[in-house]
Amino acid sequence: MAYADLALSPDQKRAAVQLFDNDLWVVDLIRGIPSRFTFNPSTEDYPVWSPDGARVLFNFNPSGPADIYWKASSGAGAEELVLKSSTTKNPWDWSRDGRFILYEDLSPQTRSDLWVLPLFADKKPQPFLQTPFAETMGRFSPDGKWIAYVSDESGTPQVYVQPFPASGGKWQISTQGGFTPRWRGDGKELFFLSPDRQLMSADVNPQARRSRPVLLKRSFRHRSIRPTFRTAMMSRVTANGF
Repeated sequence: MAYADLALSPDQKRAAVQLFDNDLWVVDLIRGIPSRFTFNPSTEDYPVWSPDGARVLFNFNPSGPADIYWKASSGAGAEELVLKSSTTKNPWDWSRDGRFILYEDLSPQTRSDLWVLPLFADKKPQPFLQTPFAETMGRFSPDGKWIAYVSDESGTPQVYVQPFPASGGKWQISTQGGFTPRWRGDGKELFFLSPDRQLMSADVNPQARRSRPVLLKRSFRHRSIRPTFRTAMMSRVTANGF
């Protein structure tokens, strides 16, 4: 059975995956048993777990551009619409405090942008990064104060970090290209894939005053990047070819 788009549950006992029949399944990693999670003729993709493991977020296109839905991770009940618009949206992350969903919006004008959906107050989506370049693969740091993402603004997809909420600071982490950033559980290390599929890691020190985050010698520090091991694992390919 071939899996794609694997997303681990917060307790690491289950994984939401897409099978090549375009449905999502939830795999019990303790018993090794997969259970079908979605049952629609259209494609479901980009699974993201809620911080408490109670829900799985995903995109789904029953008619037109893919919108964002969620469903109880137990599989009970039907999926519920979370966000609908005229453009395709790919969820990437859910902040650990449960307050924000980070997603990619595919725009005809600006390619792909990163947006944030607050799950409180008026629940109005707000752009985090909206530029002429392609921004994708966004991930909240465990403390929710930073977002790691991939952008092709230099001509090559690279991994960057910006504070959240955005305040104008930006730091490039990768140097030879990078994809699929992931934070370590304590936020002190950032992993990503290099173009030749090596798993890279960079030590980081995000102990910054929120009003003035600075790279290297002052507050947002990342030390030398090092390869961890080479992987043949398939990474998610976005609409931009990343």
